[in-house]
Amino acid sequence: MVVGASAQDCKCENMKWASCTGPPCQCTIPLTRDVDQPIDCSKLVPKCFLMKVEMLRRSKGQDTRTVGKPEEGFVDNDGIYDPECESDGKFKAKQCNNTEECWCVNSAGVRRTEKEGPNINCDKLVETFWIRLILEHAPLQGTVDKNSLKSALADAIQARYKFDKSLVKEYDADAKKIQVDIKKLMNDTNIKLADMAYYMERGIKKTPLSEDQNKFAPMVGGQKLNFTNILVYYVDVEPPTFKMNRLAGGVIAAIVVVLLIVAAGLLLLVSSWPRPQSRWKWWHSD
Repeated sequence: MVVGASAQDCKCENMKWASCTGPPCQCTIPLTRDVDQPIDCSKLVPKCFLMKVEMLRRSKGQDTRTVGKPEEGFVDNDGIYDPECESDGKFKAKQCNNTEECWCVNSAGVRRTEKEGPNINCDKLVETFWIRLILEHAPLQGTVDKNSLKSALADAIQARYKFDKSLVKEYDADAKKIQVDIKKLMNDTNIKLADMAYYMERGIKKTPLSEDQNKFAPMVGGQKLNFTNILVYYVDVEPPTFKMNRLAGGVIAAIVVVLLIVAAGLLLLVSSWPRPQSRWKWWHSD
């Protein structure tokens, strides 16, 4: 009976899909059908491992996630894929998703180059040092003090994700959106911004990854801040290398429209000038 009670107490608060045995308590998550990865449940599970778990669950038909921009910031438009991870949970700089099409990623596992063949050169894993969160929330009653809102959000991030709230550097809000900038030193490779952002994104868009299935909803002024959506921008220590010829159709269309407007304006300007030939004829007739 004592052994049974100990086994029930052995669980991973930060990962609801972990399998735990003990004593002593040891927890693992399945990265593939044949590989179980040991994890440290006192920390957030690395994002690379989480994505592999989600891809494995998707292959088994189990539940997975539902799939103000800073300069040089970019969003994850590719969604979830089956990544290659280092033994410590870091993303490998080169990802191919089991295909012949490969690309380079940042430390958050987000693509930062065009997709090319298997010979693409990804010589290093570029660090993401700044993440901007755009959080949409349900309307609040009355006016809420901005400083109180910032403090409540920072405290909740630290309590929920064991994350240093002092990294919340800048903050802005309007009626239904909150912008949060989270930054670390550019040469810091120990603080994992992407892990925290992934936990928060997953918890807001679908269900939390932790044993605590309550939504991330800080209290401010006696009201619960219910988030309805989240958008994450990533800023790396080096800018991404996307090419102009791969711009989205909408962006290309906008550029074409601008060029046509400029061309039409120049044509109108030229047509309004006096014609040199007419002036010459007038002078010659005298």
